[in-house]
Amino acid sequence: MSVKLRLMRVGKKKQPTYRIVAADSRSPRDGRFIEIVGTYAPRSDPSEINVKSEKALAWLAKGAQPTETVRKILEISGVWSEFEATRGSKKPPARSGATAAATSPAEGA
Repeated sequence: MSVKLRLMRVGKKKQPTYRIVAADSRSPRDGRFIEIVGTYAPRSDPSEINVKSEKALAWLAKGAQPTETVRKILEISGVWSEFEATRGSKKPPARSGATAAATSPAEGA
């Protein structure tokens, strides 16, 4: 099951507000979801963004993929930079081309 962080539309006609939810990628836009991560109200001036950073970071750490819009919202709220900082510290060192070639099995044998 691939999980996405995406927007779920709620509110009246012509007056949308959105929930940021963790949902299975196969479920419909306004259908089943796993957990509410935050809200986004684009009609207020300025737009209101409320993100529960602990929940968002937990889902991102588990491998959930945000949509483009949700990623921008996470960047604005500062959650994405927190995730990048934690992800950067946990990355294993990159292999260089020489070590990768040396560890590959012999081609002609």
